Amino acid sequence: MGVGRSHCPVAVSITDVPASASGPWPAPAKLNLLLHITGQRADGYHELQTLFQFLSFGDWLYFDLRKDGEVQLAGEPAGVPAALDLCVRAAKLLQQATGCSTGVTVYNDKRLPAGGGLGGGSSDAATTLAVLNRLWELDLSRAALAELGLSLGADVPVFVHGEAAWAEGVGEILTPVTLPESWFLVLNPQVSVSTADIFSDSGLTRDTPRTRIPDPLTGVGKNDCEEVVRRRYPEVAAALDWLNACAPARMTGTGGCVFAAFESEAAANVVAGQVPVNWSSFVARGVNLSPLRQALV
Repeated sequence: MGVGRSHCPVAVSITDVPASASGPWPAPAKLNLLLHITGQRADGYHELQTLFQFLSFGDWLYFDLRKDGEVQLAGEPAGVPAALDLCVRAAKLLQQATGCSTGVTVYNDKRLPAGGGLGGGSSDAATTLAVLNRLWELDLSRAALAELGLSLGADVPVFVHGEAAWAEGVGEILTPVTLPESWFLVLNPQVSVSTADIFSDSGLTRDTPRTRIPDPLTGVGKNDCEEVVRRRYPEVAAALDWLNACAPARMTGTGGCVFAAFESEAAANVVAGQVPVNWSSFVARGVNLSPLRQALV
């Protein structure tokens, strides 16, 4: 899963993973091909409309089952205590929901940047739920896993279902869609964007009119968070401007990663070869059935 180059931090080395572990299991990145914020609820959550597609690039997870019931993380992604890691939280949530007494040590070959808008933490949580559901022989439905995952983050259900989707509500009301499977260059300007800060910014547009499912290739739609992120994070603004000179660029989620679609892998790689050295990038294909869904089949 994944092509091109990436300079994202790696949590564990593949050589650290014991032979008894199950894996590697993919935890793919996602793109928000557009993101419209249509309102704000009384509880503070934002109503939105967004178009999700998966990428053939992401983290890789390994799971080594334990008889003592403990849930542990091997190594720690930078700045994330093990107790707060979404893989650990997902595994413990699954134990609590089912009464499962089996434990696990999770190994995360981490490739997606934190605060990049690629859904790395949510994808890790979804892969943990789906794979442990199989390894622990729990036999929960995908819908049940998605309902559990929603308590971990609004993006977790789309990763559990593993289909490109038009999402509404807070992101949990999903309608499967079939999208062109383009090649994308994803550019990381090496900044971590706080989603909470963006959604609490007084300048954020919160009244975009609701729309039907658009065709992203027509150029209809936008990312309502882009203006705020541009103002607060000049590095993201610079990345958008640089990539826009090569192809129409957008920000995914609340950033900081930005992306552009290309007709071929070769065309994307040409632009990737010109990326400034202080940024990182990767080239991947957009896919409508996630690598996790394909692996589980």
